Amino acid sequence: MLDPIYYAVSAVMWAWHQLFALLLGPSSGLGWALSVVFLVLTLRAVMIKPFLASVRSGRAMRALAPRMAELKTRHGDDRAALARATQDLQREHGVSALGGCLPALLQIPVFVGLLHVLHGFNRAGLSFEQNAAIANYVFPPGDVRSFLEARLFGAPLSSYLSMPQDLLDSFGAHVDRWEVAAVALPLMVVAAVATHVTARHSLARQTAPTGPAASVLRLTPWIFPLGALVGGLFFPFPVAILLYWLTNNVWTLVQQHVVLTRLDAAGPPVPVAPAPAPAPAPIPGPKPIRRAAPRRHPSGHRPSRKRGRARA
Repeated sequence: MLDPIYYAVSAVMWAWHQLFALLLGPSSGLGWALSVVFLVLTLRAVMIKPFLASVRSGRAMRALAPRMAELKTRHGDDRAALARATQDLQREHGVSALGGCLPALLQIPVFVGLLHVLHGFNRAGLSFEQNAAIANYVFPPGDVRSFLEARLFGAPLSSYLSMPQDLLDSFGAHVDRWEVAAVALPLMVVAAVATHVTARHSLARQTAPTGPAASVLRLTPWIFPLGALVGGLFFPFPVAILLYWLTNNVWTLVQQHVVLTRLDAAGPPVPVAPAPAPAPAPIPGPKPIRRAAPRRHPSGHRPSRKRGRARA
């Protein structure tokens, strides 16, 4: 079911590797690492438009914050009415709460696809020669062999800290675990720091929430980096995935700084007009008596009061 994603991810990575193989050689670890880096850059370049839409949506949501607080006060505990009023308000100003999550959601299939493709180079239970004779989606057997032979500072790109020794030995030559750790551990730490800085920068731009959500959001700069640390230590996250993680967070940090700096220089978003105040309720009590206006003469003059008394 996910084969289209696997083929798309491997095709982009294969195209970049063909370019770097001309410069660095087909079995260069640096060339294969750059193919992963430029896979990230290609994805993020495609996602620039959704990112800009999410930034504009976030700025509009901050401008709508006073109206949202007013709706919460007005509807109180009526969650259904509050949800309807919130949707109407967001629709009126062209704001979508999902728009801010779209860039992150688009990256999940690529991450899963790259992880699957990387594990497909070195299949468990097969020797080096057997793996090198099997294509891996878009990669032909010759590229699979060159990937297995490639080393980044001594570590295979699809190796990970918890990889069994028999799998480490099926890369074509013996690989010690310390060689993997010497590359994976620094990447984990740098990726975690980049994730922390990116999360703090993003949190500083968001509207300060209230209630339980506030404490959760304040912890996100410390929770998100655990993905790189815990994943690299205990899960089968290859060296290339840690490189992907680091590149993705560095791009996000630079992109946020550039885009938000330009938007701030252009001025704040257009303020949202406050909601019209409801009309005051009528005061109970007797209605005032309205006197009828005196009738006019056909000539247009009011009848004289003296003349009216004389007639009486």
